[in-house]
Amino acid sequence: MKLIFMGTSSFAVPSLKTLAATAHQLALVVTRPDKPAGRGLQIHSSAIKKAAEELQLPTFQPLKIGAEESRNVLEELQPDLCIVAAYGQILPPSVLSIARLGNINVHASLLPKYRGAAPIQRALMAGESESGVTTMWMSPGMDEGDIILQKSLSIAPEETYGALHDRLAEAGAQALLETLTGLAGAGLPGRPQDPSVATYAPPVTPADARICWNNPAAAIHDQVRALNPSPGAYCIWRGKRLKLWKVEKAPVKEGFPGKIVEFCILGPLVAAGEGGVVLAEVQPEGRKWMTGSEFLRGYRLSLGEEFS
Repeated sequence: MKLIFMGTSSFAVPSLKTLAATAHQLALVVTRPDKPAGRGLQIHSSAIKKAAEELQLPTFQPLKIGAEESRNVLEELQPDLCIVAAYGQILPPSVLSIARLGNINVHASLLPKYRGAAPIQRALMAGESESGVTTMWMSPGMDEGDIILQKSLSIAPEETYGALHDRLAEAGAQALLETLTGLAGAGLPGRPQDPSVATYAPPVTPADARICWNNPAAAIHDQVRALNPSPGAYCIWRGKRLKLWKVEKAPVKEGFPGKIVEFCILGPLVAAGEGGVVLAEVQPEGRKWMTGSEFLRGYRLSLGEEFS
């Protein structure tokens, strides 16, 4: 089959590499335009563009996938199938109608749960013990298409977004390979989603990254690991941002939320709305990552000191 692949983030890289190793013809890799990033605002290519260049595959980087000139490029290829994984733009009906057999999406959740842009982070924030990947036939609605195949994974209690992201990316590639194998055989009818149990995963905002110490310790713990390694959860300490990369839940008999109630081997124990958390790995503003014990030794913290 002649395929077009659309993806941008690193989640899509294993799927692209898996496709490149098959007998299918990868006619084009579509990804988002290069953009400035970092302190120096240097121009950076997407993870998919870098992978496509390594694989010596042709790339296309339209500003808007639904623009007439973009559609013309895709239509000229007369693809059999379009594969989409973490592309970052909604495909309009005019684009969805181009591929002869349709469009398959690789999504990082067990649909219909966590439709949307940030399924992995939102699942971790919610304290889920299970996640997974879904391949589905794409429709005009956001992640509403018929389910083809799903693979579930257990989430470890201390697993971070980065670790779960990488495992789901590999699972997504395997699910895609099995999906294409089935499609080449007897065909793959889709199973409609149940909209009554659908949940949504909106993009992570700056407000999602700020710690609210009135929340239970379990919620703070899940927030921290859901935002590691990006963008990082934070609180305000001594007038500056303090990023929290790892915290450990711990019992607290009494204490005002946000204040240090005890010094532990791993770091300061801070009271929450229910229980408390030990700051095990932190990063003061303008400084490098450090352990909680290094934080204690280097900054002369005091009992009762407040993290706002």
